[in-house]
Amino acid sequence: MSQQYWEERYQTREMPWEKGAPSPGLVDFLTSNPNLPGETVCVPGCGTGHDVREWAKAGFRAYGYDIAPSAIRLGRERTRAAGLQAEFRQLDFLREEPPFPFDWLFEHTLFCAIQPIERELYVNAVLRWLKPGGHFLAVNYLIPDRDGPPFGTTRQELWQRFSPHFDLQAEWVPRSYPNRTGLELMLWWHRRLPEEQVN
Repeated sequence: MSQQYWEERYQTREMPWEKGAPSPGLVDFLTSNPNLPGETVCVPGCGTGHDVREWAKAGFRAYGYDIAPSAIRLGRERTRAAGLQAEFRQLDFLREEPPFPFDWLFEHTLFCAIQPIERELYVNAVLRWLKPGGHFLAVNYLIPDRDGPPFGTTRQELWQRFSPHFDLQAEWVPRSYPNRTGLELMLWWHRRLPEEQVN
């Protein structure tokens, strides 16, 4: 899906993913883990920035990225209005370089929004943006749909794509928005250091 496609969705307010609040699973995770390591977090496909602001509330230097200009504008406006500090920038996470390697990368609705044929690009982007030893936290959407967005995935696909580079720390079914109850799976991955890579 192109930048124009997503920008038009914002302009026409066709944004079913916009729930007006951060991911409930993220809220619970940050509440339950108040002493997480690291200082920086990247939220690609951040939309209007609800999840970015939640990380900022938890004390992280939070950075939100999105391909749609309106998403970045709204993210900045709402973050200022909330009295929080976070940075937002328009770019293509799949193809562009990070400003620096991050301690955390949080996935919420980007993996399910891109075309399935771009998912290998996504894995490579996570490896570019996340430092070795960093943490990849993902709220995955386990729906059967193949005519999205959103495009569904399975635990098997996620394991095949990410386990060569990451160790799975934990997995659980999170508290979700009402229309997604039981359809999400949270995975907490730790990126292996170079000497820990499995050949």
